[in-house]
Amino acid sequence: MSAIENSKLAIIGAGAVGTSLAYAALIRQSAREVVLYDINKPKVEAEVLDLAHGTQFTGASCVSGGADLDAIAGSNMVVITAGARQHPGQSRLDMSAVNVGILRELMPKLVERAPDAVFMIVTNPCDIVTYAALHFSGLPSTRVFGSGTVLDSSRLRWLLAHRVGVAIANVHADIIGEHGDSEFPLWSQARVGPISLSEWVKDDISPASDDRAQFSEAEFAAITKDVKTAAYRVIAGKGATNYAIGLSGARIVEAVLRDEGAILPVSSLLTDYRGISRVALSVPAVVNAGGVSRVIEVPFSDAEQELFKHSADTLRATLDTLRLP
Repeated sequence: MSAIENSKLAIIGAGAVGTSLAYAALIRQSAREVVLYDINKPKVEAEVLDLAHGTQFTGASCVSGGADLDAIAGSNMVVITAGARQHPGQSRLDMSAVNVGILRELMPKLVERAPDAVFMIVTNPCDIVTYAALHFSGLPSTRVFGSGTVLDSSRLRWLLAHRVGVAIANVHADIIGEHGDSEFPLWSQARVGPISLSEWVKDDISPASDDRAQFSEAEFAAITKDVKTAAYRVIAGKGATNYAIGLSGARIVEAVLRDEGAILPVSSLLTDYRGISRVALSVPAVVNAGGVSRVIEVPFSDAEQELFKHSADTLRATLDTLRLP
């Protein structure tokens, strides 16, 4: 496959996340055309107008949209951000029933208007809603996936980059599992440049005299907690997370519309992946114009295998309460 010319990106939901994603996609020129849809007509029309006023400064990309779902017809990619908002103190899984109910009605309408599109779910709880959207869509599992832990992994890399004093682009580390409380860093595969994080610790390559000294197990635990609670801290302070998820969402869009074959920890349906099936979880996967073309078998330590199973069991328990197969 190849990059899609004159690509059309549809974003469902004109809340904080949807509008931030539209803004990021315009600035990054992720797609030739960005369409924003929401049932709140005055809100979405105002958001589209505000974005359109700045398109002189965003290259060839254009923006349109409104409250008519037909506006998304023929889209190459559809990103779903619509759903109940996460409130302070509320876990992502707490929103499951409401947002799955929204997708039950919405997904067939989207597929009808954009039957050839790749669909990405950003709505939380991302993994549960991704699994439900795939079930409601009737599409191949490659074409329906979630934004997963791409943002969580960015948070991890930002922390590690500051800790070891290198550019974020030179830190290679992923959060995997649930996009939520049971997620965890894949420490065994983390690298700084060509050097594994375990070797960085053991050989003490960075100066021991400053704050870039050897990692300790306590520091690994603190970094893990910092990543896992990041969204809660942002929500407590400003009511929503939006800028970083908008940027990470636009990055995933580009992997699809430009047929990149990028390796990203998106959430997709797993079938006998290290013994796990019938859940959508984030692991490194190849993302291209067809969606998730391949899920990569990554070596886990014994402890990571247990954490991964716990994450899968957590999600499966929620799926069972929602009576999803």
